Amino acid sequence: MRLQHIRHATIKIKFNKLTFLVDPMFSSKGELEPVANAANTLRNPLVDLPETISDILTNVDAVLLTHSHRDHFDEKAISEIPKSTPIFCQPEDKMKLLEFGFEKVISVHDQIEWNGVNIIRTGGQHGTGDLAKQMGPVSGFVLHAVGEPPLYIAGDTIWCDEVLHAINSYSPKVIILNAGEAKFLTGNPITMGIKDVERVHFAAPCSQIVVVHMEAWNHCLLSRDEIDYNMRTKGIENVKVPFNGEIMNYDVIL
Repeated sequence: MRLQHIRHATIKIKFNKLTFLVDPMFSSKGELEPVANAANTLRNPLVDLPETISDILTNVDAVLLTHSHRDHFDEKAISEIPKSTPIFCQPEDKMKLLEFGFEKVISVHDQIEWNGVNIIRTGGQHGTGDLAKQMGPVSGFVLHAVGEPPLYIAGDTIWCDEVLHAINSYSPKVIILNAGEAKFLTGNPITMGIKDVERVHFAAPCSQIVVVHMEAWNHCLLSRDEIDYNMRTKGIENVKVPFNGEIMNYDVIL
């Protein structure tokens, strides 16, 4: 397994000789309006892509879309991704993707096998209470294939029963978490913070945990340094906080 963290939630994954692109967001730095009701009014995204869109799309076999918020699937991605590219999504997003002109939209209700990879959809909570309802449904994915370490992409969720269920049910060797502790001026965070990452560590102490979704969107206030410092001071060694463009190989942890 080979992971490349592109930016925010966008990740390129080589898994079972296939290349998946997770939550593509391709806008240039400052091209999009800031999230309203946040602690700052910085335009999004906060940083540019680490490489060209053409390079990112090279050899991509399919897209995995956890949900269709603009920081996970923007107009630039809609225009740049070939319409013949298979897109795996949650059922709630299928019609929207078809309306965008994509020809191979595959809605994953529970799980589906595709070219030797079992794609399992998992649940999550994009916040708490009424705010979570306003944010709408979100999903994650578990990828399984013979000879590959199971991979769990949690998506935009806080620590919740659905995350614990995914860890206990599928025993992932690698877990990708969207942290950043995204929040508005009122209400609780809508993505994971330091305590959530710690809970995932204690639930899966033998897994490699990759933390992304930081320093790229104006309402994601938790920094890489904060997470890294907190994990190191608590002796937690299985948490990786990659920089944009960084490549990680996990072929030795089967």
